[in-house]
Amino acid sequence: MSLLLDQPVWRVIDQSSLGSGFDGRQSFAVDDTLCRSVGAGESPCTARLWVHRRTVMLGIQDTRLPHLNDALQVLRRAGYRYAVRNSGGLAVVLDDDVLNLTLIFSEKEQPLSIDESFQAMVDFTKKMLTPFAISFETGEIARSYCPGRYDLSTKGRKFAGISQRRIRNGVAVQIYLCVGGSGPERARLIRNFYKMGLQGEKTRFAYPNIDPLVIASLAEISGQRLTVSMIITAILRTLQSLGRVVPSALSDRESRQFGIYYERMIRRNEKAFGNDAIHPQQD
Repeated sequence: MSLLLDQPVWRVIDQSSLGSGFDGRQSFAVDDTLCRSVGAGESPCTARLWVHRRTVMLGIQDTRLPHLNDALQVLRRAGYRYAVRNSGGLAVVLDDDVLNLTLIFSEKEQPLSIDESFQAMVDFTKKMLTPFAISFETGEIARSYCPGRYDLSTKGRKFAGISQRRIRNGVAVQIYLCVGGSGPERARLIRNFYKMGLQGEKTRFAYPNIDPLVIASLAEISGQRLTVSMIITAILRTLQSLGRVVPSALSDRESRQFGIYYERMIRRNEKAFGNDAIHPQQD
């Protein structure tokens, strides 16, 4: 178990039930805000829970597809919002059955390696899933969407991916957990996104050749009827086993800082998408 997880206090911000008014740009601005607070020593290490309805979070490379507008039309027709995030990786599908967790650490006193921070999230997830008798391997699932060294999978079927963001001595490690729903259905959406975005053209960047059968939800993998609320409860219990848990919201100072980071996210998306930067929520 990573020593990073043993904290005297875990601050918890639960934004998992904010609904359709809470979009992806806001979410990543919140993580930047908390990164700054934790890195400055103004906040203890923080866990944030978040859910977005029918949203595809794109990576920077996704916005460089040769036929981006055609690719975005695939998402619009399927009733998905989209935004480009400021952390690493490629396109990821979020919906009501996908739970996101951010663990935010400080490296004010001691630098944290990239692998050390990733491993902390792997260890946390392993401990959190133990009551469900779900075990997994860590390593890239090449034909998944958003493949990476820290993909989490069971028997070659990926259910989670991890990314990382660093700001001013704060380290935000973000994981998406496909709890329920259809993994292959999510994968087909992103496969069609890349098919229309590339239209057979060769590009310098190698976009994933997605096989829908290598993506699955925890419910599909385990055969259990799992829900986001069940996993949230497991996360909170795991945090309580590691330190004192303090439910929280953004402070006044953090709320002001959030406005600055949110404006940056708006500008980032306007630069990437122009007039298509904001797409109405489909319920």
